[in-house]
Amino acid sequence: MEVMDYFKQICSIPHCSFETKKMSEFLVDFCNKNGCKTVIDEFGTIHSIKGKPKLCLQAHYDMVCIGEAPNLELVVDNGYMMAKNSSLGADNGIGVAIMMNSISNFENIECLFTNDEEVGMIGATNFKGEIVSKYLLNLDSEDDNEVIIGCAGGLDLFASIDLQMQTTSIKNTYEVTVSGLRGGHSGIEIHKNIPNAIKVLARFLRENECKLVSIDGGERSNSIPTKAKAVVACEKELVSNNEFISVKKIESSNEVMVNGDRVLAFINSFSQGVRSYDANISIVLNSINLSLVNIKDNKVILTFFARSMDEKGLRELEFETTELAKVLGFDVSVKDRSVAWKPEITEFANDVLKQLQVFRPEAKITAIHAGLECGILKDGQKNLTVCSIGPNIHSPHSTNEKVELASVDIITKVVDNIVRKYQ
Repeated sequence: MEVMDYFKQICSIPHCSFETKKMSEFLVDFCNKNGCKTVIDEFGTIHSIKGKPKLCLQAHYDMVCIGEAPNLELVVDNGYMMAKNSSLGADNGIGVAIMMNSISNFENIECLFTNDEEVGMIGATNFKGEIVSKYLLNLDSEDDNEVIIGCAGGLDLFASIDLQMQTTSIKNTYEVTVSGLRGGHSGIEIHKNIPNAIKVLARFLRENECKLVSIDGGERSNSIPTKAKAVVACEKELVSNNEFISVKKIESSNEVMVNGDRVLAFINSFSQGVRSYDANISIVLNSINLSLVNIKDNKVILTFFARSMDEKGLRELEFETTELAKVLGFDVSVKDRSVAWKPEITEFANDVLKQLQVFRPEAKITAIHAGLECGILKDGQKNLTVCSIGPNIHSPHSTNEKVELASVDIITKVVDNIVRKYQ
């Protein structure tokens, strides 16, 4: 079978994050049938060893399900594969398919299929096994012109304040919606100055002296919000001249949030995006994204995703955001902290680069301002040498996701050559 045949098999099995049992059963069965010794842990990470390997391949087998996923209707157009009205799961299903191909074709191979990467790198974080190989090649990158040798660490920061309501004499009540913004990945696209829908909404409300009744915005913790909505009371007639902001008058509410002004003040005073940048290597060093705002359990909760290329930068982002939150009366908690993977050019990375340059002469070694499981796995396996590659995948985590078929072929050949060298 070819790699894309394996990928089509993967697409036929539901594997949204947190709903991966059928996929894990399929992968364990495949590994066992192909002569591997296979163990699956309580978090769904599958560790498979065949022969006496020197090289471990690694990818995650959960996917972000958007639109009609996991019911995928595959479409091929102009050299790309996509799924009709849904995310495709090429992130990271193509990596899984390449690993299946390697298990089929080589006698000495180690594979680590991690689970629930898209929802906090749960599988990698909780992996307690021992990788027997000295080298690990991660297959979760999305640009076939790069060998990744470092990535950002990150954390989710939650700021919450009590939802208390008070009566109001304001008669005008409006539903204000921000929609249609581009959005994007809060790591690799954070430097593009993409408007944040939550901040666009909060500024409009403050400029028009609105009082909050309710607020909700954002899609996922690792994306720049494309939409946000609020119900507000306003003394004056509210109108919008912004094509991305719609205003609809609704039935009057006799209550507004006690802490509504604090919520808007926090959103408006928060500095969204890049905090520091290394021009010498063209990499964002520190950034933070306001990902979500919602009301839950009688609290208004703001969710932030901070990223940094080192632990010091991550601590600074956490400290600064926490201090701002506390001044405005918010409580703060932090979870899903992941370590940064410090860039290091190794002989292994140069081997991978040399193979990639056979097909992509302009390929280079670089680092990425986003999270990869490599940092976590390397931190837990001190003597492991790691790098990451992958095919061209456009618009992951969206209904526009597509993978370039020629690029898949290139990365497959590169992986084959590397595995062959490290037999």
